[in-house]
Amino acid sequence: MATEGKQGLAADVRTLTEAGSETAQDGTRTPQEEELHKARLSAKAKRKLRKSSSRDSGSGRESFSDNAEAAGIKGKMGDKKSRSGKGRGLPKKGGAGGKGVWGTAAEVYDVEQPDIYDPNYDDDKQGETVYQTVVPELDDCEFEKAVTPIIQEYFEHGDTKEVATLLHQLNLGTKKSKLPFLSVTMSLEGKASHRELMSRLLADLTGKRLSVNDVASAFDQLLRDLPDLILDTPEAPQMLGQFVARAMADHVLPAGFLDSYKGKVDCEQARVALDRAAVLLSMKRGVRLDNVWGVGGGLRPVKQLVKEMNLLLKEYLLSTDAAEAELCLQNLEVPHFHHELVYEAVVMVLESTSGDASDLIVKLLKSFWESGFVTLDQMNRGFMRVFDAMPDISLDVPNSYSTLKGFVDHCHQQGVITKALQDQCPKREARRSASEDGSNCVAGAAQ
Repeated sequence: MATEGKQGLAADVRTLTEAGSETAQDGTRTPQEEELHKARLSAKAKRKLRKSSSRDSGSGRESFSDNAEAAGIKGKMGDKKSRSGKGRGLPKKGGAGGKGVWGTAAEVYDVEQPDIYDPNYDDDKQGETVYQTVVPELDDCEFEKAVTPIIQEYFEHGDTKEVATLLHQLNLGTKKSKLPFLSVTMSLEGKASHRELMSRLLADLTGKRLSVNDVASAFDQLLRDLPDLILDTPEAPQMLGQFVARAMADHVLPAGFLDSYKGKVDCEQARVALDRAAVLLSMKRGVRLDNVWGVGGGLRPVKQLVKEMNLLLKEYLLSTDAAEAELCLQNLEVPHFHHELVYEAVVMVLESTSGDASDLIVKLLKSFWESGFVTLDQMNRGFMRVFDAMPDISLDVPNSYSTLKGFVDHCHQQGVITKALQDQCPKREARRSASEDGSNCVAGAAQ
């Protein structure tokens, strides 16, 4: 049938072409019209060809279905059942498949957790959202820039809780062992009070921000770097030994820290530090070495400070070395208590029987004043305390008023005190001396 349709269509095309050619021979069309006419005829022929092809394909399907029925194959073209005839006759997927089916009977579904990578995921509908701040780990340069100011401020306020709070805000990561190393190195270059504060800080941070292994690793590095540390701090081996002893007594270092170095130390400085630690631990077995650095600053008792200042003045009167006296006073670390030194120095002049003491004390006070080590406030407070105590001092030293007047005038001449302070120097009252003379006469008449 398809062959016959195609043959008829070809005949029609030839007829139309011949008709067009006859018309062209008559000379009634131009060449452009002739080409347009041919194109129309060709398009019309193609449309007829497509229509005939679609009719032929429909007839082919009908013939195929007829042949299929003749061959005994069951079902239609769209049937999804097995055509091999070997199926078990059961529904697919156990009856759980198909459109509109939610699964097999009595099947329980778990709560499906939402996938955050799902394009339809909406975090606003998933309950409360928790945001966490991620702090990146510090590198070597950032670590030193961040930790150094914290340790320097700690040397001023001495609050270990403040340091722990500031360190909690930093992500030290694998650099925790560098914290004790940097802190101890800074304290070696500082004062004895700084080393005492550092020992307390290590004791408070161990177990919270630092582990025993972190501190042990830091001290291992300090022992290896001793040849470099002694260039800035010649006493570094002895100081590091005291640090090790104090840390072991405070249970900051493991008990076998010293034993792990026996017979393994080649560095002479490290051997000195370990020997120093062993000696201190053997002397203070079972006792915390709280005074290994001494008691510095305002932690000293007042009586002890007064005693040390008196000793300082007596040594100065013997040696006349003002620089050594200033160094000793600086090691006491009590700038708020310098007025006591001024008070004791003036009282020593009043009680002295030699004339050299007055000149030496004026020289010492002038040295303190010119260097700025003793401030104007501390100098004035020291002299005012003497002025207020003169009634009691005069009981033991009868000529104290005249001696004080000469000493104050000398200090003013040397620029140690101001004119206002000089004018406040007390004088013995005439009324009081007259009453004292009358009482002496009455006492003599009674005798």
